[in-house]
This record gives sequence, structure tokens and C-alpha cells, in this order.
Amino acid sequence: MSYFRKTPKLLSQLDVLKRDQKWLILINADPDAMAAAAALRRIMSTRAGAVDVAHINEISRPDNLAMILYTRLHMQRYRPELRDEYSHFALVDSQPAHSPLFGGIGYSLIIDHHPPVTEPAPGLFTEILPEYGATSTIFTEYLYNLGLRPGRFLATALQFGIKTDTMNFQRHVSEVDLRGYMYLNKFADQTLLSRIVRSEFHLNWLPQFAKATTNLRKAGKGHFIYIGKVDNPDILVVIADFFTRVYEIRWLVVSGYYESRAVLIFRGDGLSNDMGRLANVKFNGLGSGGGHRSMARAEFDMAQAEGEDLERFIYNRLVAPLPRKKPGPPAGQNEPAEQTEPGGKAPVPAPTPADAVELVG
Repeated sequence: MSYFRKTPKLLSQLDVLKRDQKWLILINADPDAMAAAAALRRIMSTRAGAVDVAHINEISRPDNLAMILYTRLHMQRYRPELRDEYSHFALVDSQPAHSPLFGGIGYSLIIDHHPPVTEPAPGLFTEILPEYGATSTIFTEYLYNLGLRPGRFLATALQFGIKTDTMNFQRHVSEVDLRGYMYLNKFADQTLLSRIVRSEFHLNWLPQFAKATTNLRKAGKGHFIYIGKVDNPDILVVIADFFTRVYEIRWLVVSGYYESRAVLIFRGDGLSNDMGRLANVKFNGLGSGGGHRSMARAEFDMAQAEGEDLERFIYNRLVAPLPRKKPGPPAGQNEPAEQTEPGGKAPVPAPTPADAVELVG
């Protein structure tokens, strides 16, 4: 059994690359997408005339910025005018339906690990492998099959891409992801990788951590933090992830507002409460809310609070008991199906002492 699967489809695609072609690789920048784009540029660099990378989103997370700095990634912000400057386009770690900014472009190549959204156009080279935990793993296979040794920076970037998209090998990880990560160990710089992983905070975020610590309060068997106005919703995610490391915290909700939107980040241990259900039942009627058992998110327009203090509005809605299923009719009786209380903006009951409230997971 070979170390990786063979990729003859890629080899045939590379044969059509010409020196007069100018390629633009588009991504929604995160560690996996950036590493995959860097690998594709490495593969194409000796065959095509020019290969550049453009990202459609703002890059602000400290670990992403550290990755760009320490692995020397070169990218530009995407602008629609760039379409006239390139003859060919590639899309990695995404599909055209993932963003309106990806639409209206004639791609020659799409490589991704997310589930397929639509059928690919005839003749388009696509490699969509949802069984893989990261697109970086796919490109590690490509480099191996092509006999291309990844340099120190590229190997480090690919390792970080695999590490982040599999959540440190705790989510949707396959054997080939583990194999790819171990193969890259021979080439990556572990000191650089450790420095990138530890780059979790901006200096100007530290006052928000102080505020979060001061505002931490109980909410039943969980905890609640209200930050207020934030310059970037990412800070709420970082704070929520930080507090999950506190032993006594089983689950928590970190909230604040950005522009005119209330943003709530849910984190839990995956055992004591279902964060996705909590976000959905409590806040989906106001805007959007949902996620996984251990992590979720909700957002709604602040006008939904109807003039009430936003912190109190969120807290009261959070600690109100979840609807319970009504007991079914005795066996043999033809009664209506069970019902739960309707969602949406139901009246919020008067607050009770937080320690006395137990949310149903």
C-alpha cells in the first residue's frame, strides 16, 4: 500500500499549463485555504507564466496574521477589476456557491474538502474530497506524487492548515490527514509552527479580557459574559475559547454587539448542554442561531430588544427555561401530536436567581 493515493488526474491537468497563462488563485482566507493556495502556487510556478493569490475577506485573526508573517505568504485583496488581469482562475478550499464574490468567474480548477454544493461544469478540473479533514492534506498528496519537496515555510503552513481545520485532530479527521501531517514533519519548522499557534491575541484585545473577567456571571449551570460594543466580533470568539479552558466552566455564552447586530458565541464541553440547540431555540426566532453541540453562534438586530437594555434582554432570554415536551396521551387514545411552546419573541418570564436556573440540554 502506497503512503498516499495516486493522483494521475492532477498530472494530466498540469500538462495543459503554458507559459503564456496568468493564473489567479482565489480563497476565503483561513489557515487551510492559505496553505493550500501556497502549495498550488508552488506546483504551478514552474509551468505557468505567473501565479498569484487573492483573498476575498479581511484577515484580522492574530494566528492568521502570524502565519502570513512567519511563513512568508504573499497575497493580495481581491477586487473585481483583477478579472481583466488574468487569463485563468483557480479556487481552493471553497466552491463558487460559498460566496457571492466567487460568482461570475470562469474557473479552470477547483479543489476543496467541503461537501459539494452543485455539479461542476463540464470540462472543469475539480477535486472535491469531503472525506478529508483539510484541503492542505489534498495538496500534501499532490506534492508527494509530483516529487516536490515542500520547503520549510510551505510545510509549516500546510501543517498548520491541517491542524486548524481538524481542530487539533479532534473533528472530522481521516487517516490520510494524520499521514499527511506526519509526512510534513520532515520538512516543517516546529519552532515557527509553535509561534504561530501561540499567536492568539492582539495587544489591544487585552482590556476586553479584563472586562470579560469582571463581567463573568453565573447563568444556571453555565456562565454568561457581556462585553458591550466591540470593534470586531472575532474578539468574542477568542474570549469564549479562552474561558473554555477554565476547569469550573462547563458552558458559557459571550455576547456583545457590532454595529447594529447583537452577537452571541456559545461554547460548551459537549456533555452538559447542547450549544447548537440552545442557540437555535433561544435566539433563532430573533435572527439566526445554531451550531454544533459544543459550539454555536447567534446574531440578531439590536432593534429586537425593543429598547430594553441589551445585556438584560440577552440574559433573561438565556436563563428562561427551554420548552419541555408535553407528556403524550395514554396508549390507544388518538390525541393531537405533542407540541412545544412556539419560538420567536415569546414573553420573557421574570428573572429568577441565576444559580437556581437549570437549562435543559
